[in-house]
Amino acid sequence: MFYDDLEKVLEKQSRQPLDILKPKDKRQMDQLIGDYVRKHLEITVDGKKAELTYLGYEIQEDGAWSYFEAKQVNTAKKITVMDNLLFEQHPEQINMMHVTVSGLRKSTKLDNPEAIANFSF
Repeated sequence: MFYDDLEKVLEKQSRQPLDILKPKDKRQMDQLIGDYVRKHLEITVDGKKAELTYLGYEIQEDGAWSYFEAKQVNTAKKITVMDNLLFEQHPEQINMMHVTVSGLRKSTKLDNPEAIANFSF
């Protein structure tokens, strides 16, 4: 996500000014980002919802990369992703995604309001 878009949506959600590049309280920023992404991104593997554990974020150029881990996922034949990140902020939002299982990568994009993508491996 572009970090300025994420910052704006987090400010709106928290009702306070934020600085994602130099946060006053890094733990609070981590909490806000983790909560926001988990609310707007769900991954289901073979019919079972994956529990996403937030690991952290970093800024690279204009992007905010947030990292999550899903434990206890052994194999995947079907993955469903619900992704409506930033949809409330931008009616024209497009979310790109890449899913890799056992070295096989599949990609797609979701155009707001389309928020569900299915992958079969």
